Amino acid sequence: MLTLLGRSPSINVRKVLWLCAEMQLPIAHEEWGTPQLPLDQPLFLSLNPNAQVPVLRDGGFVLWESNSICRYLAGREKRADLLPTTPAARAQVEQWMDWQLGDLNNAWRYAFMGLVRHSPAHADPALVARSLVDWTRLMQILDTQLSKTGAFVTGEDFTLADVVIGLSVHRWFSTPLEDRLPLPAVDEYYAQLSMRPAFQLHGRNGMP
Repeated sequence: MLTLLGRSPSINVRKVLWLCAEMQLPIAHEEWGTPQLPLDQPLFLSLNPNAQVPVLRDGGFVLWESNSICRYLAGREKRADLLPTTPAARAQVEQWMDWQLGDLNNAWRYAFMGLVRHSPAHADPALVARSLVDWTRLMQILDTQLSKTGAFVTGEDFTLADVVIGLSVHRWFSTPLEDRLPLPAVDEYYAQLSMRPAFQLHGRNGMP
């Protein structure tokens, strides 16, 4: 039995929930990271010493890091449409997954936490402005890529790259920006993702 540990508002938890919904894969969900189930409990730390969500349990197998979980589940279900088996095609998907995790997320984090979550630790206007500049630059890169493919991040087909990047795109549109740069390919991409029932359920579901 698959079990996912992590609070629903977490973008990284929602990656996994969206993927499971796309694959129609049943998974139990426990809301760790709440006052009722804090992450500093010994039980959780024994599963992930980083005290971060999500964590996946598949019987006796335990895995953390959201993108790794997504890769594991796609491989487990033999979904080569989501994670290709040929080296070049797989590398392209993983390239964009890594870009989302290492570049895009780090760019938007300060601005999003300050403008949307109203975090006291992210209230420096200069750092918010810098975060917005970096975020916009990377969204322009994404817009250029989507203009080339005309569909999804790596081409005509929906893949794991779209699961992880799609949630970051949702945060772009959920953040109040005074001068949002026009990104027509990203606009079209977001509209296309929004037609997917699984994205409506775990992506564009009211949570920023």
